[in-house]
This record gives sequence, structure tokens and C-alpha cells, in this order.
Amino acid sequence: MAGARPLKIGITCYPSVGGSGIMASELGEELAARGHDVHFISYERPFRVPTDRPRLKFHPVVINDYGLFKYPDYTLPLSVKMAAVAREVGLDVLHVHYAVPHATAAILARDMLPVGQRPRVVTTLHGTDTTLLGRDVGYGPAIAHALAQSDAVTTVSHYLLDETRQVLGVTRPIDVIHNFFEPRPPKRSRAVMRRELGIGRGAMLLHVSNLRAPKRIDLLLETVARIRPQHAFKLVVLAGASWAPFEKEVRRLGLEERVIVRERVTDIEDYLQAADIGLFTSEMESFCVSILEAMNFGCPSVAPTVGGIPEVTVSGRTGMLVPFGDVEATARAVESLMENPARRRVLGAAAKIRARKLFSADTIVPRYEALYRRVVEDGISRDRAIEGNPIACASST
Repeated sequence: MAGARPLKIGITCYPSVGGSGIMASELGEELAARGHDVHFISYERPFRVPTDRPRLKFHPVVINDYGLFKYPDYTLPLSVKMAAVAREVGLDVLHVHYAVPHATAAILARDMLPVGQRPRVVTTLHGTDTTLLGRDVGYGPAIAHALAQSDAVTTVSHYLLDETRQVLGVTRPIDVIHNFFEPRPPKRSRAVMRRELGIGRGAMLLHVSNLRAPKRIDLLLETVARIRPQHAFKLVVLAGASWAPFEKEVRRLGLEERVIVRERVTDIEDYLQAADIGLFTSEMESFCVSILEAMNFGCPSVAPTVGGIPEVTVSGRTGMLVPFGDVEATARAVESLMENPARRRVLGAAAKIRARKLFSADTIVPRYEALYRRVVEDGISRDRAIEGNPIACASST
């Protein structure tokens, strides 16, 4: 919005490697570049948040391990830090990524502050906070309460919107704002990367994930073992966690010469521009940022038809989708692309166009900015109404 004042935005996410944390980090960078003041609040600096960007600050949460508690508590220290930052810098918005415990902490932080100092709470759901924890009787009611009390709620796909309504019974308005990816220029050339990885004229398959159970690395490796000919490719795994638990399976399948692993990579663009085919075997994805990252570099992916993946890539036009768990069909789809470089180029070119048109920062970030301004204006109106009503004001503070 031309001429609108910059906002002061707090962002809380999980700092470990994963789609929600990466998305939140990218969003914070883009917001800061657009002139807003961004304050990350978490127990560690998020994985991809740089240390040298103007208008971008990190506030660490200190977690005390008191003997009184069997397990260290994070929710209360996080809420106290959120409230302190909001009070100190005058946050307009607290944007929390992932419902547990971030949304609950944000609601508590907001209620600690007097009416005129309360930031508006925007909660973004990324997937398992609905599809997994939302079904857990120990979490579901708390998540539903946090969503009801948030000033706005967003999901990263229409699939996740439907799941949220079904699982949690949420009836309030929810905005669908897809994830985005804004690639940086690679630091090393495609030729240099492929030479470094020992990939000659064969195909480079790429898998990027946090390796958690829903990513189904067992199916990934089983698929790779069935691809023929074996000498015609290598699989590069960019792992957001230790690969050690899967080394035994690699040996069992005889894939030691086929699989290359790099852990906690920050210069992901170097690998994306060197890849020929993305390969994913997840049992559930609310969006799949990794497919989008590959699309930006003209790399089509083979992936299962689950969750929000069909909202990202279109089978036969920008990639290839297969039934979940069908390793034979997945392997044959990969082979078809390995054998036909011309088709890979056609799919990849269409994938890049789709990524830039629908899932770029210029398309998505303004939607968040508009949402922030909407909840801020609505909140100002509500605060004025409360302050004009002594009884309501007393009960709210």
C-alpha cells in the first residue's frame, strides 16, 4: 500500500530445518527488505535468518531447566519474551508459524499487555499442527482455542484449510496464502557443482527434506533401488537432520555409490540449479516447499498425489505425480524423465513459469502485508470500543 507506514512485526517459528521455519525465515527477510521492522523470537536463530540484514533482529528465548519440572517448559518463557518484545518495540503484529506452542504463547503474551499495547496475533498453520496434533486429545482443544482467539488464521494450501475445518471443527474465516520461494543467485555454477558431486553425464536426482517420518525415506531409498540403469544417475539428499539412521538401509540396498548426502545446507540454490529431477515420496505434505524450490530452477519433480502437492505442481505439465507408496510407478516415472531430456526441459520450463507466476515473493508477500494491515485496523477499532466502555475495559485488563 503506497504511503502506508512500516509495520513492526514479530515472527516466531521453529528454528530447525523444516518447511515452516524456512518459510517464516524467508517471509521475515522479504518483509524487512520492504521496509518493515521484523523481530524473530525463538530459542535459536532460525536456520536461514541472516545476521547482517537491516530491520531484522533476533530475540532469544531463555529456557530454564528447573528441577521442579520433569520436562523443561518452553511455552511460558516464550510468551513472556513475546510480551517483553511487544512492549519494548511496540509490535503491531505477532505472526506465529505452527500452532503448538507458538499460537498459545502468543495469545497469552497478548493478554499480559494493556489494551493499547497488544499486538494482533496471526497464526499460520503448516500441516502437522492440524493433521497430527489436531487429532491428539492432549493438543486438539488447545489448538482450537488458540485459532479461535487469533486475530487471523492462514493455511498454506486449500487442502490444509479443509483438513483444519474437518479435524478441529473450526468455522471462523481462514485465509489460504500459499508458500513462496525467492531464489538467490547460485554461488557455484552447474558444471562446478556436478563435478564436485562426481556426476558426469548421468542424471542428478535431488531430495530435500528434514527426514522426519512423514517424508518416508524408506520409500525414497526403495524407489532409488529400482531405478534402471543404476549407473545412469545419482541421488543427492540435502538433509535437514542426521542421515545416520538411514545408512544401514543404504547399505542393505547396495546404494552406497548412488546416494550422496549433504546435511544442513544453506546455499541450496547451488544444488537446485545442478539437479535434473526432484524426487519425493512423502505420505503427507500440506504444500511441499522443496518441489517449489526445484521448480524455480526449471527442475521437474516426481512426487506422490497427496495433500497440497497437486496445488503446487501439475502432473504432466510441470512434473509427474504418482500414487503414494507405489515405488514401482515412481521408479518408472523417474526413468521416463531420465530417458527423455527434451521432455524434462519442457516440464521444467513450465514449472519455472508456474513458480514465478503463482508462488513468488512479489505475489505472496503483499497478501501477508494486506492481512497485517487489516487486523491492525480492526484491532484499533476494537480497542477504541473497549476504552470507551469502562466495564469492558476493566474486564479485559
